[in-house]
Amino acid sequence: MSRHFKVLSVFLTALPLVACGSDPPRPTQVVVQTPPAAPLIVPAPPPAQGELVPPPPQGAGTVAWQPGHWNYAGTADNPWIWEQGHYVPVPLGRTVWVPGYWAQLAGGGWAWVQGHWT
Repeated sequence: MSRHFKVLSVFLTALPLVACGSDPPRPTQVVVQTPPAAPLIVPAPPPAQGELVPPPPQGAGTVAWQPGHWNYAGTADNPWIWEQGHYVPVPLGRTVWVPGYWAQLAGGGWAWVQGHWT
């Protein structure tokens, strides 16, 4: 029997012992990322509207205020629609809501930058 065959034979014999370890198999986590959508470039939004922030609803738990903002509808008669601010539950492990905003682009036009939790 050649030396390589003996080594392979020992490896194959030991393989089931290694595969039968005490740790259970771990499930595989698959993360699917979609490419970011191209920003919608629009004319300048109107100035933000003032909002009175109401007290949080009773029994709502831990909530945070997400301020209102202009949303571009693109219609000729009324291209901008005001989205009222509202309270939302704070996700576990997050503490601060960074509001979205309209950013002016270098080449002209404006694009919405989505708000997010930190």
